[in-house]
Amino acid sequence: MMKVLIVASNNKHQFAPFVVEQVEALRGCGCEVDFFGVSGKGVSGYLKNLSALKKKIREFQPDVIHAHYGLSGLLANLQRKVPVVTTYHGTDVNSPKVYRFSRMALRLSAWNIFVSRGIMEKAKATKKCSLIPCGVTLEDFLLVDKTEARTRLGLLPDKKRVLFAGAFDNTVKNAPLAFEVVQLLSGSAVQLLELKGYTREEVNLLLCAVDALLLTSWNEGSPQVVKEAMACGCPIVSVDVGDVKERINGLDGCFVSLSREPQELAELLQKALSFEERTEGRKRLIADGLDNKSVARCLFEIYEKVSRNGNR
Repeated sequence: MMKVLIVASNNKHQFAPFVVEQVEALRGCGCEVDFFGVSGKGVSGYLKNLSALKKKIREFQPDVIHAHYGLSGLLANLQRKVPVVTTYHGTDVNSPKVYRFSRMALRLSAWNIFVSRGIMEKAKATKKCSLIPCGVTLEDFLLVDKTEARTRLGLLPDKKRVLFAGAFDNTVKNAPLAFEVVQLLSGSAVQLLELKGYTREEVNLLLCAVDALLLTSWNEGSPQVVKEAMACGCPIVSVDVGDVKERINGLDGCFVSLSREPQELAELLQKALSFEERTEGRKRLIADGLDNKSVARCLFEIYEKVSRNGNR
């Protein structure tokens, strides 16, 4: 049985949902998976975990280490007994301060995975690399009737509701632009909801309850919320960032603005709000192999390759 150790940030005393969901799919492929949570911030904070990581490796004896984000990849590669696969999610390449260290992880890792073509090209990766966006566990993102979803969330059917693709205080997500866009659509007739503090089940309900998802981020890798919205058939409006255009191009009810002009985004959002149907996003995800079961099979093949070849 393939033994895989996941190395990822645990600063919030929990691992990112997309990492946990990917691990569950890997277990379904027959992998034995364990976690090592990194505590601390910045390079010095990560490096303080090296002794504990080596202890974990001795105890678990993995065949492969899979690190998420560049700093975790650098930490994992400071030992050379177990080959490391590193996934880069966007901020680790888009942030100049972090990218300096991600480049070290790129050189040291046995294999590198990028969640979007844009960050793969920005990292100038050409060898020992794959393009594999994180997938969605379709069994966890069900198609719930809009009225039922609103009732379960306590949302009255009195206005259009738009889900903002993140927390309002996350500066990367660019909430001021989203507020400006919604204000152009007759103000109080449309409510902008913050995506913060919900359980995974509640996120599923939200994406079925709202009339559209709005993403205005300054930068992204492969935003998971877009794929989750697709799984729920939720209309989407986004700026051209990360791999969003590749994911939703040609989907009825989904729109990408090539500019950040509030008026253009407002016009697209009005189209999305008028769509009033489910999109075919779920079918697109399946066709693109972005359900977590398909992603896990791709990862398993990489693990087998690097476990045979080691750090060569």
